[in-house]
Amino acid sequence: MKVAPIVRALEKKASLFTYRIIHTGQHFDREMSDVFFEELGIPNPDYHLEGGGGSHAEQTARIMIAFEKVCMAAPPDCVVVVGDVNSTLACSVVAKKLHIPVAHVEAGLRSGDRNMPEEINRLVTDSISDWFFCTEPAGVQNLLKEGKSPESVFHVGHVMVDNLLYQRDRLNQADTNGFQSQALKERFRRYGVVTLHRPSNVDDPLVLFGIVDSLNKIAEDIPLVFPVHPRTRSNLEKFKIAHGERIHLTGPLSYMDFLNLWKDAVLVLTDSGGLQEETTAFGVPCLTLRHNTERPITVDEGTNTLVGVDPEIILREAQSILSGSGKKGRRPSLWDGHSAERIVTHLSEQLN
Repeated sequence: MKVAPIVRALEKKASLFTYRIIHTGQHFDREMSDVFFEELGIPNPDYHLEGGGGSHAEQTARIMIAFEKVCMAAPPDCVVVVGDVNSTLACSVVAKKLHIPVAHVEAGLRSGDRNMPEEINRLVTDSISDWFFCTEPAGVQNLLKEGKSPESVFHVGHVMVDNLLYQRDRLNQADTNGFQSQALKERFRRYGVVTLHRPSNVDDPLVLFGIVDSLNKIAEDIPLVFPVHPRTRSNLEKFKIAHGERIHLTGPLSYMDFLNLWKDAVLVLTDSGGLQEETTAFGVPCLTLRHNTERPITVDEGTNTLVGVDPEIILREAQSILSGSGKKGRRPSLWDGHSAERIVTHLSEQLN
């Protein structure tokens, strides 16, 4: 989702740039990968590194080994990495050791929780990157506190929102009758949406049981649609945690199918980073089942509320939203659909 608008912006500057898309293979399930390329209109990757599966170390190592071969065969002038996944870390380290400049999109985000793998990826990537493209002022402030040069830090807005606005316009013109979400929307009219995937929430049976217990109680007031991450589904079965009849489990949904679902939800309950931002962009009330967030603007300005994993707090805040007394929010500055264009402009200035 973050690469798609950058590709579109690069295409508009074809006289200045050529580019190659590297698919690391970190997400290797078709429903979590290939379908996104199709729906987002991203060209087929120039390289597929087949780096999926295994532990964090195994995955990162495989990606590093494969990406090093790509860079050595045809060295780029710059490597652009996005987000905070293992691929982000792996490719930035490889590039820097080969003396290739690194640009980090979505730089400077900090949760303060080093138990999160993503926090380590963010810290390491930002410690060696050359240019930093930030989604919100807090990211800029974090980087400046860490000693980065102000000339290398850019507040550009959010490419995720670029993509969201672009895909919403496409969705408005699309035939949604074939979407699983459309049948559910016609069935329920008023509903909530749930996503869960973080190990801290789904790998601990007591935590997962408490979350599902709160969801069952919320579902007494409003049906919940729960596209289940493979990891989460496996643990629900392993721990024998039952969900009520008004929680409707689906498999992972494609980007457009899921967008069609959550954009009209009464509330969203999630532990995802990206969905905190997307719901803020569209004004959908969001409860984040975490104790911290690396995206504070979604809480300070947006529709997001941190509720942790205490079932009583989750239920209380959900009932507040359902009663119409939940928080209101606004879309942050520069979340306007032009972030990728600003990134490409800055890159052209730095590289030429």
